[in-house]
Amino acid sequence: MSAPTVRAKFRCSGKEGNTCFFHTVWSEDIQSENGRFTVATPWGELRMTVDNPSAAIQFEPGKEYYLDFTPAN
Repeated sequence: MSAPTVRAKFRCSGKEGNTCFFHTVWSEDIQSENGRFTVATPWGELRMTVDNPSAAIQFEPGKEYYLDFTPAN
């Protein structure tokens, strides 16, 4: 049996140097994907420092990203 996973959806709201800022997506339209994430998954903010330049360039302000929470053993 696989471990349970919770998936959240975040939007990159900005970058400062190698620090990326994210906020969970929100929509009143519960029929849209963002609306479904609004009512079904955690809300929050994420500030993440990425020292690897190849990884850091993949996060772009305005784009949305999935974040999966899976228990670590």
